[in-house]
This record gives sequence, C-alpha cells and structure tokens, in this order.
Amino acid sequence: MTHPHASSPVPNATSTASSQVHGLDLLEGRRFAAVLFDLDGTLIDSTAAIARCWAAWAPTYGIELSRLRGLHGIPARGIIERLLTEDRRDEAEQHIRRLELDDVSEIPTLPGAVAALEALAGARHAIATSCTDDLAQARIGATGLPRPPVVITASDVARGKPAPDPYLLAAERLGADPRDCLVVEDAPLGLESARAAGCATLAVTTTTAYDQLVADPNADAVIPDLAAVHFSVTGDGRVRLAPGRP
Repeated sequence: MTHPHASSPVPNATSTASSQVHGLDLLEGRRFAAVLFDLDGTLIDSTAAIARCWAAWAPTYGIELSRLRGLHGIPARGIIERLLTEDRRDEAEQHIRRLELDDVSEIPTLPGAVAALEALAGARHAIATSCTDDLAQARIGATGLPRPPVVITASDVARGKPAPDPYLLAAERLGADPRDCLVVEDAPLGLESARAAGCATLAVTTTTAYDQLVADPNADAVIPDLAAVHFSVTGDGRVRLAPGRP
C-alpha cells in the first residue's frame, strides 16, 4: 500500500489445527502455473508473537482485545482505520510496527513449509503477505524460510487483503494468469482475497477451525498444514500436488 503496514492480529491464540483433509482430490488433477503462499499462519507460526504485540498495543489506545478478533489477514493499517480516528492512526501504526519488528526471534516455521518451498525451487512461486516489507523480510530472515523469487507485501499494493490486489500482483510479477495459480492460505479474509483474484485455494487449519474452513465457499480444499501435501514440478515448469510426503 501507499501507507506502511504491520501484520494483522490473529483471531485467538489457541491451536485450531486438525488432522482432517477435505476436497484435496479436486486439486490433485490440476497442473498450476504458480503457487502463491500467505506468510503468517501458513508458512510460519507467528501467532504468539502477533498476539503479544497487539496485546501490548491495544491498551495504549483504549482498545479491548475482543475488537481485534476475526481480523486476521487484514493489514494493520486497515485494522487501525477501523478502530481509531484519523489523527491517531499514523502514530498507532508506527507503534505496532516497532513492537512486531522487535518480536521475531522465536517464530518457527510451520510443518511442511520449508519442504514445500524447497520442492518449488524450479517453479514459479511467491509469498503475498499483509506484513509491511520490513516486517516480512525480518520474519523470513529470522525463521530461515527459503525466500521465493517474488514477495508481495502490504507496502506494494493500494489495497490489502481481502481485496484481490496482493495475489493479482504476485501472479503478474511471476508472469502467470491468476486463474492458473494455487493460493495457500490460513485465514478466511485471505481466502476471500485469493478467490476475488480468481485463484484456486488450499486452506490450512493452523489458525482457523476445520469446520469453519470446510464451510467457507472460498476454500477449494482444506488440510491441516503443508506437511499433508507434497509439490512436484513437471518438465514444463508447472506444479502438481499430491497427498502426503513424496
């Protein structure tokens, strides 16, 4: 965006992971031009760090934590615009950015994330995140996550998720038709963004309950995490996925 953004709060700090799989057979037969990943809650487990930061931020502005629930996936600027008057927004955004940049050292990768990115080294793939560029780079660097050729952050788009802009720009930079891309997301608002961009979607139950994602019309398939699938690259550089590890 033209404004800087920090990442957005998670709906809660409890685990919602499920071992169940739904609808994966609908995606197995496809060969995708590119795979686009969300970052927080999809590739890395920043749930606790994000919750800590927003819990420290909220009392400064008289905000009840309950007002932040359900907003996971929205850039911080969008959240702050919902909560504070215009004269307080810039300072409040700088505050949450400072808190989050100082809290990246204990963020682990999620199961299957590193293997997925390594498997896609010969294919078009990207990260599209609601983080600012500096925060995204800090989290990717701190976790040791393999860096895709394209990383789209909230700093790059005029409208963040749930608008389609992040995934449209990721596809454009990869030279792929968004209708020929697979998006991996953990949040309903991120899935809404992906669907608005025309992408196929694979939801992970790392931050959102299985039943909620299965009922979400924007989720084509639901898995517990990326360890439940493996990616392979065809001779022409397209991507296939299959259940389990290779």
